[in-house]
Amino acid sequence: MSTPKVVLVTGAASGIGKSTAIHLAKAGYTVYASARSEAQLADLAAAGCRTVALDVADEASRVAAIARIAAEAGPVGILVNNAGYSQSGAVEEIPLDRWQRQFDTNVFGLVRMCQLVLPGMRAQGWGKIVNIGSMGGTLTFPGGGAYHASKYAVEAISDALRFEVKAFGVDVVLVQPGLIRTGFADAVGHHIAPATTGGPYGGFSDAVAKSTVDAYEKGPLAAISGTPEDVARVVAKAVTVASPRARYTVSGSATLLMTQRRMMPDWAWDAFLRASFPQPGVAPLGLAK
Repeated sequence: MSTPKVVLVTGAASGIGKSTAIHLAKAGYTVYASARSEAQLADLAAAGCRTVALDVADEASRVAAIARIAAEAGPVGILVNNAGYSQSGAVEEIPLDRWQRQFDTNVFGLVRMCQLVLPGMRAQGWGKIVNIGSMGGTLTFPGGGAYHASKYAVEAISDALRFEVKAFGVDVVLVQPGLIRTGFADAVGHHIAPATTGGPYGGFSDAVAKSTVDAYEKGPLAAISGTPEDVARVVAKAVTVASPRARYTVSGSATLLMTQRRMMPDWAWDAFLRASFPQPGVAPLGLAK
C-alpha cells in the first residue's frame, strides 16, 4: 500500500498551524492549510500549501472542507487538530455562551474533525491524528479555567481514541507545547471575560492577562520557551515515524512545569501560584507582578 500523504492542518492562519503546514509541505506532503477564510491563507498558498476554508465550530463548513479535499486529493491521511484559542477570566464571571464557544472550537470541533476523517483512514488502513494539546492539559493557571478544561478534555479524548482506532492502523498522538512564542499571549487579552468594575473579581482578568504576557516576554520561563517551528518539527516527527509515541512535550518550559506539577502536592502548587498570580480577595489586583 502506498503511504497516504494528504494532510489537513486546522487553524493554520498563524502560529503553530502555519509553521506546521509549511514544514510538512516542504517535506513533500500534500498539505491543506485551513482557516475560517481562505483570504487568511494567501502566504501559505505561495509556500506550496493548498488552502481550504474551514470553521471547526461549524458543521456545514467541516463537512464541505472534508468533501472538497476528498474530491481533489483523496481521503485525509493525516489530521493535525491545531485550531483553538484561550478564553480567560474567573470561572464565576465567564458567561456561559463563552464557555460554549471555547468548547465548540477546542473540543467539539476537534472531536468532529476526527469523526469526519476516520472512515477514510479506516478504509485505507492507515492514518495519523495529531492533537495539539498543551502543558495546560496537565496543570492549571488562575484565570484559565475554561481554556485548561478544554485542554484536559483533549487529553482524555486522545487517550480514548488512541486505544479505539489503533487496530484500524490509525495512530493518535498528543503534542503538549509549553510557552510558545506566537501571538498567544497577546490573544489572551482579546478573550477575557467582560471586565468588572468592582466586586470580588474586580480587575482580576486584566491582572491575569498582564501576568501571562510577562511570563511569555520577560519572565524566567521566557528563556526556555519554544517557537512554532519547534512544534512543527515535533509534529513532522510524529507523522513520519512508524510507531509514534502517545505524547510529545515541546519546550523546556513544558518539561519543567509539568514535572514540577507532578511532584508538588496541591497545597504546594497553590502556594507557587500565589507567588506568581494575583488572587481575588487577598491583595490589590492592580499590583499583579
